[in-house]
Amino acid sequence: MKTIGVPTLLGIPFDAYSSYLRGAGHAPVKIREALRCDASNSWSELGVDLGVAGVYADAGDLVFTEKDAFAAIEAGVGALIDAGKRPVSLGGDHSITYPIVKAVARRCPELTIFHFDAHPDLYEEFEGNRWSHACPFARIMEAGLAKRLVQVGIRTINQHQREQAERFGVDVVEMRALPAYSKLKAAGPVYITFDMDALDPGCAPGVSHREPGGMSVREAIAHLHAIEGEIVGADLVEYNPVQDVAGVTATVAAKVLKEILGKMIAG
Repeated sequence: MKTIGVPTLLGIPFDAYSSYLRGAGHAPVKIREALRCDASNSWSELGVDLGVAGVYADAGDLVFTEKDAFAAIEAGVGALIDAGKRPVSLGGDHSITYPIVKAVARRCPELTIFHFDAHPDLYEEFEGNRWSHACPFARIMEAGLAKRLVQVGIRTINQHQREQAERFGVDVVEMRALPAYSKLKAAGPVYITFDMDALDPGCAPGVSHREPGGMSVREAIAHLHAIEGEIVGADLVEYNPVQDVAGVTATVAAKVLKEILGKMIAG
């Protein structure tokens, strides 16, 4: 496995494969603004001061066209890893996780993915699109990019996706079965993908698909803190500023990001 180091933000303003509403492509700038807002301080709950110079970096936003988006995402993430960074990508819709994981898995094999979401995103295709934000984990698993996929907070799974989960050996932890701290342990490299609709819409209304009955912010943080393994990368996706209310979801997204960064830095 390639040696990796400082967590580095990378904005991926892409929402062309959203199936319902657009807007998530505007999220990276809003998340950064909320992360740096003076309404809170720079400390994570694990005791990491993100205000210290050099504890994390920011590579800005990728620039691409819709046609070359996935190739540009894979190349951009790969370049960060090759430069000794750990990519923390800010989406964007969830389709971006597939090219991100392609880049990570080629450099960090035997990957375990911890996936927080209301939806399993395991469709073979959705509305005729195999690259939809409803499909990334089908693409990841069929390509053999992860040895293990654990999905936490799921509450919309249908029969097709149950069959897909069985086909790929996915460990699906439905919302009604939480907490699931014991599932979040891995020997080897770990990738975290956090969809903001894993949270209850009362906590995070600024998403395209509001699914009631989700995680509280406290439950999400507790599960992030329970992760054991070497975190080699992460993404935060599906925040839709167009749907937000008074910037609440931006603040929550920044909090989730702060705790992911703190966990990566603290080990």
